[in-house]
Amino acid sequence: MSTGEVVPVHGVNVLCCAADGPPLDGERAALDLIGDAFGGDAQVVAVPVERVAEEFFRLRSGVAGAVMQKFVNYRLRLVVVGDVSEHVADSTALRDFVHETNQGGHIWFLPDLDALADRLRAAG
Repeated sequence: MSTGEVVPVHGVNVLCCAADGPPLDGERAALDLIGDAFGGDAQVVAVPVERVAEEFFRLRSGVAGAVMQKFVNYRLRLVVVGDVSEHVADSTALRDFVHETNQGGHIWFLPDLDALADRLRAAG
Protein backbone atom coordinates (compact mmCIF):
# COMPACT_ATOMS: atom_id res chain seq x y z
CA MET A 1 0.00 0.00 0.00
CA SER A 2 1.55 3.32 -1.00
CA THR A 3 0.43 5.45 1.96
CA GLY A 4 1.42 2.82 4.50
CA GLU A 5 -0.06 0.02 6.52
CA VAL A 6 -1.57 -0.20 9.97
CA VAL A 7 0.21 -2.62 12.29
CA PRO A 8 -0.51 -3.36 15.95
CA VAL A 9 2.41 -2.54 18.25
CA HIS A 10 1.91 -3.42 21.92
CA GLY A 11 -1.83 -2.96 21.64
CA VAL A 12 -1.61 0.32 19.71
CA ASN A 13 -2.46 0.55 16.01
CA VAL A 14 0.33 2.34 14.17
CA LEU A 15 0.05 3.67 10.61
CA CYS A 16 3.54 2.99 9.28
CA CYS A 17 3.86 5.29 6.30
CA ALA A 18 5.82 4.31 3.22
CA ALA A 19 9.04 6.24 2.58
CA ASP A 20 8.03 7.05 -0.99
CA GLY A 21 4.71 8.74 -0.24
CA PRO A 22 3.81 12.42 -0.51
CA PRO A 23 5.86 14.79 1.65
CA LEU A 24 4.68 15.94 5.05
CA ASP A 25 4.86 19.61 4.15
CA GLY A 26 1.90 21.33 5.77
CA GLU A 27 -1.62 21.16 7.09
CA ARG A 28 -3.10 19.48 4.00
CA ALA A 29 -0.56 16.66 4.14
CA ALA A 30 -1.17 16.30 7.88
CA LEU A 31 -4.92 16.04 7.32
CA ASP A 32 -4.39 13.40 4.63
CA LEU A 33 -2.35 11.30 7.08
CA ILE A 34 -4.91 11.86 9.82
CA GLY A 35 -7.65 10.64 7.47
CA ASP A 36 -5.59 7.56 6.61
CA ALA A 37 -5.04 6.91 10.32
CA PHE A 38 -8.74 7.20 11.14
CA GLY A 39 -9.57 4.97 8.17
CA GLY A 40 -7.26 2.29 9.58
CA ASP A 41 -8.24 2.84 13.22
CA ALA A 42 -4.66 3.91 14.05
CA GLN A 43 -3.72 5.96 17.09
CA VAL A 44 -0.14 6.66 15.97
CA VAL A 45 1.21 7.83 12.61
CA ALA A 46 4.86 6.92 11.95
CA VAL A 47 6.35 8.98 9.11
CA PRO A 48 9.84 8.23 7.78
CA VAL A 49 12.12 11.25 8.01
CA GLU A 50 12.60 11.01 4.22
CA ARG A 51 8.97 12.09 3.80
CA VAL A 52 9.25 15.11 6.07
CA ALA A 53 9.72 18.32 4.11
CA GLU A 54 12.81 20.42 4.78
CA GLU A 55 10.58 23.34 5.83
CA PHE A 56 9.32 21.23 8.74
CA PHE A 57 12.82 21.29 10.22
CA ARG A 58 13.11 25.08 9.85
CA LEU A 59 10.99 26.06 12.84
CA ARG A 60 10.58 29.65 11.66
CA SER A 61 8.63 28.39 8.64
CA GLY A 62 5.75 27.39 10.93
CA VAL A 63 5.26 24.07 9.12
CA ALA A 64 6.15 21.91 12.12
CA GLY A 65 3.82 23.86 14.39
CA ALA A 66 0.92 23.67 11.94
CA VAL A 67 1.40 19.93 11.36
CA MET A 68 1.78 19.15 15.03
CA GLN A 69 -1.27 21.20 15.97
CA LYS A 70 -3.42 19.13 13.59
CA PHE A 71 -2.25 15.89 15.19
CA VAL A 72 -2.84 17.22 18.69
CA ASN A 73 -6.30 18.50 17.74
CA TYR A 74 -7.27 15.08 16.39
CA ARG A 75 -5.66 13.30 19.37
CA LEU A 76 -3.25 11.29 17.27
CA ARG A 77 0.43 10.77 17.96
CA LEU A 78 2.92 11.71 15.26
CA VAL A 79 6.27 9.97 15.16
CA VAL A 80 9.05 11.06 12.81
CA VAL A 81 11.11 7.92 12.30
CA GLY A 82 14.73 8.13 11.26
CA ASP A 83 17.93 10.06 11.73
CA VAL A 84 17.37 13.79 12.34
CA SER A 85 20.92 14.41 13.58
CA GLU A 86 21.89 16.45 10.51
CA HIS A 87 18.94 18.76 11.06
CA VAL A 88 19.50 19.23 14.79
CA ALA A 89 23.23 19.81 14.28
CA ASP A 90 22.33 22.91 12.27
CA SER A 91 19.88 24.37 14.78
CA THR A 92 19.99 24.71 18.55
CA ALA A 93 16.30 25.62 18.50
CA LEU A 94 15.44 22.43 16.62
CA ARG A 95 17.59 20.32 18.95
CA ASP A 96 15.73 21.78 21.94
CA PHE A 97 12.40 21.28 20.16
CA VAL A 98 13.13 17.59 19.45
CA HIS A 99 14.23 17.04 23.04
CA GLU A 100 11.09 18.71 24.44
CA THR A 101 8.64 16.91 22.17
CA ASN A 102 10.25 13.56 22.98
CA GLN A 103 9.47 14.20 26.66
CA GLY A 104 5.76 14.50 25.87
CA GLY A 105 3.16 12.06 24.71
CA HIS A 106 2.03 13.36 21.32
CA ILE A 107 5.01 14.05 19.04
CA TRP A 108 8.17 11.97 19.00
CA PHE A 109 11.35 11.89 16.94
CA LEU A 110 12.70 8.33 17.11
CA PRO A 111 15.56 6.62 15.28
CA ASP A 112 13.61 3.54 14.16
CA LEU A 113 10.47 1.46 14.59
CA ASP A 114 12.12 -0.61 17.33
CA ALA A 115 12.46 2.56 19.41
CA LEU A 116 8.78 3.26 18.76
CA ALA A 117 7.88 -0.24 19.95
CA ASP A 118 9.93 0.31 23.11
CA ARG A 119 8.23 3.64 23.74
CA LEU A 120 4.75 2.17 23.25
CA ARG A 121 5.57 -0.82 25.47
CA ALA A 122 6.74 1.53 28.23
CA ALA A 123 3.59 3.67 27.86
CA GLY A 124 1.32 0.61 27.84
